[in-house]
Amino acid sequence: MRPEIVMRYLGFILLINALFLLISTAISWGQGDGSFAPLLFSAAVSFLFGVFPLIFVPPALEITNKEGLFIVVLGWLISCLVGVMPYVLWGGPFTFTNAWFESVSGFTTTGSSILSDIEGIPPGLLFWRASTHWLGGIGIIVFVLAVMPSMGPAAMVLYRSEISSLATDNFRYRTQKTLMIILYVYVGLTVLETLALLTQGLSLFDAVAHSFATIATGGFSTKNTSIAHFASPGVESILMVFMLVSGIHFGLLYLFATGSFRKIFESAMVRYYLGAVVLGVFAVCISVYTANYDSLTDALRYSAFQVLSVGTSTGFANADSSVWPPLSQLVLLFFTLQCACAGSTSGGIKVDRIVLFGKTLEKQIFKLRHPKGVFAIKIKGATVDEEIVEAAMVYILLYLGILLASTMIITAFHVDLLSAFSGAAAAMGNVGPGFGSVGSMANYAHLPSAVKWILTADMLLGRLEIFALILFVTIRRWK
Repeated sequence: MRPEIVMRYLGFILLINALFLLISTAISWGQGDGSFAPLLFSAAVSFLFGVFPLIFVPPALEITNKEGLFIVVLGWLISCLVGVMPYVLWGGPFTFTNAWFESVSGFTTTGSSILSDIEGIPPGLLFWRASTHWLGGIGIIVFVLAVMPSMGPAAMVLYRSEISSLATDNFRYRTQKTLMIILYVYVGLTVLETLALLTQGLSLFDAVAHSFATIATGGFSTKNTSIAHFASPGVESILMVFMLVSGIHFGLLYLFATGSFRKIFESAMVRYYLGAVVLGVFAVCISVYTANYDSLTDALRYSAFQVLSVGTSTGFANADSSVWPPLSQLVLLFFTLQCACAGSTSGGIKVDRIVLFGKTLEKQIFKLRHPKGVFAIKIKGATVDEEIVEAAMVYILLYLGILLASTMIITAFHVDLLSAFSGAAAAMGNVGPGFGSVGSMANYAHLPSAVKWILTADMLLGRLEIFALILFVTIRRWK
């Protein structure tokens, strides 16, 4: 492996971070807030460390799988460290642990926060906080590849390291076109939502920040009480539409936008995703009606928003779901584990693997009925490779195993079981809010420092889909 080549590509990632830090610095300067110096210093450090490898290391169009994996994993870790700088330099509630938690939560689009007074944070720092969502949602590596000239085989190695194999199966274009499709859809949705929110009276700053958080399915709000602050059905409706859309595979969204309207509804994954959301909203609505809301309209409004928010791993809140009945909380926990489609910005196990699990279960039942029969798992008439099915089943088991282990460790720090389990599930799924003491109207500030580090590890495992980190730490065993 060539460390200098890895450093060169990490330099591009640092420069992208420096650009958004500089934009945040400009906002801070325009607002005259107290985050100007921390942001400017962080931008300068990120720029200097990013530009040096580009000056001294010659470009390389071909990189190995090992180098690609190192670039992806280290790219995420370095970006999270860059995100820590302005928080720590500004001070306030940001100890190093809290700053690390907020930064990792931002870049992994988890949306969990240690902030009790979000509105007391300077606008420049809040914009940087929102930017970590937007950069993390598109995937820093994908963003860099999309805005740079074609890098030949190197782009393919990095692309495959960054994007889930479940997502790449739905793309039928060469790498560079696929990357540009992702960028077009991502930026286009962000602009459309910003314009829509402006029609509801939000300031440009709030509209952009919430669009960043929605399209990235992140959930960082600029308000202490999240979306409940606006108390606006119009704002909530816009957010629900864009949360729902952001949970769909971006390749299918591109086809839909370019005239292939039927493709999106021909997808078994999308049909299951939409059907699960409808059933989830119905179940939660029936559960909270009369128990929490006298009006059926209110019950539908709040249940639909919360199901979509959790089911797409966004994490916004317009109500305190911690006081809802057990049935509604169980439904939300299911969506916390599942989330939305591969190829979107959503986290969690993803509906694609749930559909494959259902098909595998169906196949096993048929085999029990007809022991001599030969059965294959098919989606849209095409046989799914056994390796893909096996990888999906292993991933689900590994995901649940890590979640169980995290819960057990967290409870050892005297955190109650509901908060420990839901918090770990929200971290693994990059969802944000859990239940109990880490509910939708609470935060994670009160948790012990060790628990915060465990949760950030879960966030990174969930965002990198577990195997990337496992391969990274066992890199010396590679042949």
